[in-house]
Amino acid sequence: MNGLTLLLVNFRRKRIRTILTICSFAIALFLFGILAVVNAAFYQGIALAGADRLVVRNKISLIMPLPYSYKERLLKVPGIDLVTFGFWFGGVYQSERNFFTQFAIETETYADMFPEFIIPPDQWQAFLGDRQGCIVGQALAERFNWKIGDRIPLKGTIFPGVWEFNLRGIYQGKRPSDDTSQFWLQYKYLEENSDLLEGQVGWYYARVDDPDSAVEVSRIIDSQFANSPYETTTETEKAFMSSFLKQFGNIRLLILTVGGVVFFTLLLITGSNIAISIRERTSEIGIMKTLGFSGARILFMVLAESLLIAVTGGAVGLIMAKLYTFRGDPTGGLLPAFYLSPENIFMGMTAAVLIGLAAGIIPALQSMRLRIVDALRRV
Repeated sequence: MNGLTLLLVNFRRKRIRTILTICSFAIALFLFGILAVVNAAFYQGIALAGADRLVVRNKISLIMPLPYSYKERLLKVPGIDLVTFGFWFGGVYQSERNFFTQFAIETETYADMFPEFIIPPDQWQAFLGDRQGCIVGQALAERFNWKIGDRIPLKGTIFPGVWEFNLRGIYQGKRPSDDTSQFWLQYKYLEENSDLLEGQVGWYYARVDDPDSAVEVSRIIDSQFANSPYETTTETEKAFMSSFLKQFGNIRLLILTVGGVVFFTLLLITGSNIAISIRERTSEIGIMKTLGFSGARILFMVLAESLLIAVTGGAVGLIMAKLYTFRGDPTGGLLPAFYLSPENIFMGMTAAVLIGLAAGIIPALQSMRLRIVDALRRV
């Protein structure tokens, strides 16, 4: 009888216990996968932030505007080669639960500032030629079953009234984790039909020609507008996203704490089940050693059994997590990129293997060191 046959026999010995242990791994790795997705969704903006992009906002608060005239002054700052801006629209589609990001954008430069968003040229031209045109991300279009040519009404919250838009384009991201849940409308359309803007924008994006000079350029910008009615705070896009996320609290610490508790509990459960299984087979191990099985071979067999349980349960859990992400964001827009990456799948399987090894190492060492006389003496 070879080692593989013995491994499969032992794997099926106590089927209920084995299945329950595998289920414990599956649930834990499913939870790991979902936590990894949530963590990536919250921090995706930081990870994907352009190294050459700066965010210029009002020093008092992000919700306070800046003058439209700042654009030309920003373009004169040494080291800046492109400037664009946006304004938060804040409309409601059908119900307040249908939240999604809505930006009024400067059409001349916005697409150049964000090359990671792919827009078919004909759709972009159709958008430019229609003041009431809009462009949405692929995920948002799929969420509401929108298609090119649809008429989309939004009830304004900041800008009163019902605003209707013609869907002229659908953009995609170059990377799976790019945010494709945004809604873009033309700033000029908003400006022409509302008295609330009064020559103001929400924030500016400025692109620097050398990312290494970003800090110095930020200092120059803020000093230029110091002591003015509209002072600015300029920071890299990565720093801006980090400060924005701090408003939600330390999400990453919460995720790590929950994940750590789950995996520690799993380690105790798996180690206990493996130890009980080995204890039940003490006399069999003695017989195997009598027949010539070496201590190293016994060690390998016990570890292999523990790893088989861990890998099986881990694979099932991660597959379940991956399938769950195919349903899209379950929060209705809070997590725009609901995606389990191959890197996180690899991390999950690595964690399962390490827990399997940790849970099986003590029972395996005990079995290897067990003397034949002591083993045969036990009942």
